[in-house]
Amino acid sequence: MSRTMAVARMQLINKWTYIGWPLTILGAAFLMSLAIFALIPVSEAKNGGGSQAPLWYFLVLGIQSMTLVFPFSQGLSISRRAFYLGTLGLFSLIALGMTVLYMAGGVLERASNGWGVNGYFFNIPWVTDGPWYSTAAFFFVVMMFMFIIGFWFATIFKRWGTTGTLVSTLGTAVALIGLAALITLFEGWGHVGNWFAQQTPLTISGWAALLCCVLAAGSYATLRKATP
Repeated sequence: MSRTMAVARMQLINKWTYIGWPLTILGAAFLMSLAIFALIPVSEAKNGGGSQAPLWYFLVLGIQSMTLVFPFSQGLSISRRAFYLGTLGLFSLIALGMTVLYMAGGVLERASNGWGVNGYFFNIPWVTDGPWYSTAAFFFVVMMFMFIIGFWFATIFKRWGTTGTLVSTLGTAVALIGLAALITLFEGWGHVGNWFAQQTPLTISGWAALLCCVLAAGSYATLRKATP
């Protein structure tokens, strides 16, 4: 446990990477969205997609947490298990903190009638229409999902280099195209559409959480053989 906590503190040496930039991106996206909302001369509610901006940074954050800190941790004789648990645990706390910010922003947004301009940044149609715990689960799981994807691809790079990263990326693309081809061949897009239409933010969070567990297990298995 002490080694795991040490990894978390080591990742936080550059606090801008884990804390400063996510907050900066969120704040900048919010202010720009608010300015756009104020310039739109309509009385109807205005919704934007700016709140997703920090989520894409979490993909980059997963890559950086592996490529920048992993070699240094191995120089300090920290086990791969401690590095993995410390990094994943730290980001879980960061994702939880960001989820709290999103939820608090949504409350203030509704109380102020869309910040006085009827514009909604934190309240996203469908995502925030259900109970609060459903919304919180959705934001948290999506953040974890983005981070783990970035972390695993960075782990693949450390394990197999550029060739492995290229093969895994192309393999993923081919698998998705193949799946789409099979659905088209068997005329299953109607069933796929019906399935998605029946889902709620909470059920989508559950499926995404299950996928996160699979990706997390795969990234740890890859990390065990990765070289600094």
